[in-house]
Amino acid sequence: MKRILKTTFFLVFTFFSTFGQNQFSSPNKKILVDVGINDQQTYGKPSVTISYKEKKQSVVLFENLLVGLKTDQQNFADDLKLVSVSDSKKIKDEYTMLTGKRSKCINFANEKVFKFENRKGEVLEFVLRAYNDGVAFRYQFNAISEDEQITEEMTTYPIPEGVKRWAQTFVIGYEDFYWLSTTGKTNREKSLWSYPLLLEPANSVYTLISEANILRDHSGSYLNNTGDDTAYRVQLYDKKLPVSGAWVSPWRVMIIGSLADIVESTLITDVSEPSKVANTDWIVPGPASWIYWAYNHSSSDYKKVIEYIDLAAEMKWPYNLIDWKWNEMGNGGTVTDALKYADDRGIKTLLWYNSCTSWIGEGAPGPMYALNAKEDRINEYQKLNKMGVSGVKIDFFNGDGYKDMNYYIDLLEDAIDYELLVNFHGATIPRGWQRTYPHMMTVEAVYGAEWYNNNRTLTNRAAKHNATLPFTRNVIGPMDYTPGTFTDSQHPHITSHGHELALYVVFESALQHMPDRPEGYRSLPVTVKDFLSNLPTAWDETKLLSGYPGENIILARRKGDAWYVAGLNGTESACTLSFKTDFIKGAKKKTCTLMKDGKEERSFDISGFSMKSVKNSTIEVECLPRGGFVCVIN
Repeated sequence: MKRILKTTFFLVFTFFSTFGQNQFSSPNKKILVDVGINDQQTYGKPSVTISYKEKKQSVVLFENLLVGLKTDQQNFADDLKLVSVSDSKKIKDEYTMLTGKRSKCINFANEKVFKFENRKGEVLEFVLRAYNDGVAFRYQFNAISEDEQITEEMTTYPIPEGVKRWAQTFVIGYEDFYWLSTTGKTNREKSLWSYPLLLEPANSVYTLISEANILRDHSGSYLNNTGDDTAYRVQLYDKKLPVSGAWVSPWRVMIIGSLADIVESTLITDVSEPSKVANTDWIVPGPASWIYWAYNHSSSDYKKVIEYIDLAAEMKWPYNLIDWKWNEMGNGGTVTDALKYADDRGIKTLLWYNSCTSWIGEGAPGPMYALNAKEDRINEYQKLNKMGVSGVKIDFFNGDGYKDMNYYIDLLEDAIDYELLVNFHGATIPRGWQRTYPHMMTVEAVYGAEWYNNNRTLTNRAAKHNATLPFTRNVIGPMDYTPGTFTDSQHPHITSHGHELALYVVFESALQHMPDRPEGYRSLPVTVKDFLSNLPTAWDETKLLSGYPGENIILARRKGDAWYVAGLNGTESACTLSFKTDFIKGAKKKTCTLMKDGKEERSFDISGFSMKSVKNSTIEVECLPRGGFVCVIN
């Protein structure tokens, strides 16, 4: 260990002492990047070394991170020469988010453009930004013919054996667990990994790898370390990606720093395109009652749908989601009757649609084939707008190829004119679309509470999984986990009531779908029901107070003057979670309502007190195994 640390310090010292044109740092000087040819010859493979310096600790996070790409007509990978480097340019862009973890955001970085040339004189531009909380880069080049295709991206993250990593295997829909490991080895023939990938390359120093700013005709990607356990290479979903004209890639993103830096980061939206929606008055985050978790096929039952509209009105939630088979609704009324019933009670309606990809076609639930063709989609959106529908949940997508990405973008862009909120289900991860298309309120892409319907896997794994998601999946964008189940679906949950309540704060989603059955909510204590009736689903500020992936987390979110602090115990043992309140301005003048685990797993212990009574500005909360709490300070 001592030998490794000495090597690390030497490398970082060398980088800082030989700072040159190929090197530059983040605005706060904590992150240093160095670009060159990794074999030190005139021509070779371009690579990047990224270092991080925090107080007395200095770490080389990636040494010789390979970059470049190949097309069927141009080679920008194996035999390049660095011909020019631009001066460092300061990027500063302030923007507002209607949804997410923070309302006021700043895209703040130093940028350089590195120009590489192959032996044919063909040019690849490598745009690199160093942020205070990470590094982002992308490629730019000119296609030389109309039928040119990208065949390989060479971006390869070197991750040595022994480095802790929380990784999810790549599956369509991104529904799996983030497994902790110290190796890239697997027993599978192919080792394919989804974004995001969380690493702990040094004690208390983390890197989260993902991608952002998918534009029209972009392919999504994943990571592939097949054949070399230590080399995680970017694999485009399309084996051949058509390109034309001046082509620009998505951003490759590494969020870097402490766990707080990771969780609080807005880097994914920082590098994404600005909002394309001029008038955003109709984009209103909020909770929605949701029938599917308790009664899978009951959106075809008018009387059962009415129960959930009544629940939304009773709980003062603005929305109700009517799920699949609403087009078959009977037993006393049709969907038109349900829409009028909801409207009379001040409840806005969201409707489910099948995306109708090849993944699940004939025989699947409907409505089907209404949104695929442009003309059909416009007609359907126009009809929904006239009916007073506020949004759509679109399900069953087939992959991350450029045609799939174009379909997502078509669905989002056409929804703007008809003021329809969008929820993507059975879908890809958000890659910054929440900034470009702020009416994209949430995306599933998570192994969530819906899985209590399918098998018992989540029952014993849920607490650990829930304490991992805030450090992984939810970092990169909204997550439609459908949290907070106090009764049981087809398969039981063994997390406590305190744990389930905390999920509403810990998990960020602009549309927070409330999955439990009406009697489940009605049986809750008045204080808990009041909390759920006034639950914010978009936040002005987010702070990680403490935690470690899979073990526990305490997260604080601010809405206006109120702070919502929630904690999760992801372990099988009782524990005490504690946090300082000195981050809250004027804390001593505020009051606190604490909702924590009762003596039994499915009960609450509720108390209220003045913050003046809090000793040493520290609140301590005893949690059951798989327990949790919510503390509202206002």
